[in-house]
Amino acid sequence: MKFNKLPLEEPVLKGVQDLGFLYPTPIQEQAIPSVLNHRDLLGLAETGTGKTAAFLIPILQFITNSPNNKVSGLVLVPTRELAQQVYQDAQALNKYCGLKIVSIYGGVGKFPQTKQLKSGVDLIIGCPGRILDHMRDKTLQIKDLKYLVLDEADTMCDMGFLPDVNKIISETPTSKQTLLFSATMPEPIRKLTKNILKDPVTIQLGNLTSAATVAHTAFPVPSGLKKDLLLHLLDKTPTGKVVIFTRTKYKAKQLARDLSKEDYKVTSLQGNLSQSQRTNAMNGFRKGKYDLLVATDIAAHGIDVSEVTHVINFDFPGTTDDYTHRVGRTGRAKQSGQAFSLITPEDKQLFNQTKKKLDIEIPLESFKDFDYGIFNPSTFNDPIKRNSQTQSGETKPKKPPHFYRKSAGNKYRKDVNGYRRSRSSSSGEKMKTHTSSNNYKRRVRPKSKSKV
Repeated sequence: MKFNKLPLEEPVLKGVQDLGFLYPTPIQEQAIPSVLNHRDLLGLAETGTGKTAAFLIPILQFITNSPNNKVSGLVLVPTRELAQQVYQDAQALNKYCGLKIVSIYGGVGKFPQTKQLKSGVDLIIGCPGRILDHMRDKTLQIKDLKYLVLDEADTMCDMGFLPDVNKIISETPTSKQTLLFSATMPEPIRKLTKNILKDPVTIQLGNLTSAATVAHTAFPVPSGLKKDLLLHLLDKTPTGKVVIFTRTKYKAKQLARDLSKEDYKVTSLQGNLSQSQRTNAMNGFRKGKYDLLVATDIAAHGIDVSEVTHVINFDFPGTTDDYTHRVGRTGRAKQSGQAFSLITPEDKQLFNQTKKKLDIEIPLESFKDFDYGIFNPSTFNDPIKRNSQTQSGETKPKKPPHFYRKSAGNKYRKDVNGYRRSRSSSSGEKMKTHTSSNNYKRRVRPKSKSKV
């Protein structure tokens, strides 16, 4: 079915066609007619499926047909980057509608936002914290709101925004139409949907796991060699744009700095950056100034760049939901992508839990030409041997040796322990030697010019 077969009116349809869209994605094809029929909606789909247009298109059509110079629509998102992305998408679709659309989020001054709100607004895309600030300041009234969208509701839950979201919802009329989108369904989101959705249409694509267009691979490595293996992986793997995830802001900043010293075009996206720095980082990554983006989980939810070919988990994510959101940065818009994870022995439990919960296979691979030291990646999935004394009176085996290795770009030393010199090769999974895809050009770091 083409977009011109959907019940869309000319201003909205022309905006869609100007963007070069002929066929709706599955979630758009199912959601748009339901929303236009004034039904509440629960959309359960992984990222990169086109869900943003699935709620923007019908809402823009509704507001265009009945403008009232009041806030008619409100889209709540968890992060500033996602607010910017949704705002840009809305403005592109708004080309022939002529609506007043603003983005409201923290990290920037409130006065320009207040000035925009006072001049009259039709649709707001914003983050819960700053939206509440304006409501408390009486610069934003939503008592006449007609359309409410909660995008990436599970992420808002993870970030602790649900109390703010509930306060905002309490100020809206009960007659509004509500749309909720989520990639996963933790228990707080299940309760929220029961409280705010009225007889909703439920659309679920897949099993709430990562997109089928993403291939998963894991590389066992000791903690102290993770950066060296990352450099080896980048050097050996042809890629397009790459997003590298760390667990902390400090590590994202440090890793980006280390990669820059290796002559990679890299930037970081993490919470310690000012809003202008975050915007410059995203724009530079999107426009090709940077090939690599090192990011934390929270900062990365606004990354919507279709050219991302690889996601690398430098630190394995702490939850299954985080894994889903991370790998969702690639394989978007039906394009193929690859998700690489560097996994240490300490990650083994999380790694196995993630595979089981998402019901996916993540094969283990290694490099023949990489020096792993005393660590043997082929024994990563071997059963753990207990050190307790046996009934036959055997004594505890000696503790495994410790060794220290100084990372090239760091001034600290990491203790790497728990590796046995020999283990039985009874692993359930066979270790593969990593071979790169030929779909992308191999990134070759420029050689430094010799000084005369």
